[in-house]
Amino acid sequence: MSEEQQFRSGEIKRKTAETDIAVRFRLDGNGKTAIATGVSFLDHMLTLFGVHGFFDLDIQAKGDIDVDYHHTVEDVGICLGQALAAALGDKGGIRRYGTSYLPMDETLARVVVDISNRSYLHYNVGMPDQKVGSFDTSLAREFMRALALHGGLTLHVDLLHGENSHHIIEAVFKALGRALNEATARMPGIDRPLSSKGCL
Repeated sequence: MSEEQQFRSGEIKRKTAETDIAVRFRLDGNGKTAIATGVSFLDHMLTLFGVHGFFDLDIQAKGDIDVDYHHTVEDVGICLGQALAAALGDKGGIRRYGTSYLPMDETLARVVVDISNRSYLHYNVGMPDQKVGSFDTSLAREFMRALALHGGLTLHVDLLHGENSHHIIEAVFKALGRALNEATARMPGIDRPLSSKGCL
């Protein structure tokens, strides 16, 4: 097995009038992260995603955060989804499906993913607060939508219960890491995409 096959990775650079983003995403890592987006709460959530998904993740972003955080958060989701898709290639040999129930104190979140190449987001996460610090909690959904769309994911995110908005978003990002880790894991002896059609 070549080093490229052994360590599945994707690298994406995206520059617009609103953001300038570089992402390096290695699936077969051990949770090493270097993240600086200018949005501290997003940095924290992406660090948790990498650590609990056992992904090596380097994200450097500059955006028009003087306007608000929306463009940066959404565009980081776009780039991360594209890097995931690049790392998976034809998706041959992966488990494809992943599920995680993740507790965070009073909170319990569930994330279920199908790496199907059919982008869809179901997001049922009631948020008690509009803000966590300076972070607009509705942007968590925008991030998930961009990730699902550009990563080719069918993604279902549900809050089963929770009261603290920080805990809720944290549980969701940790569960996302765990579910994607399961879905991207290799199946021994299988090198084709897991589909009766022969491709995804």
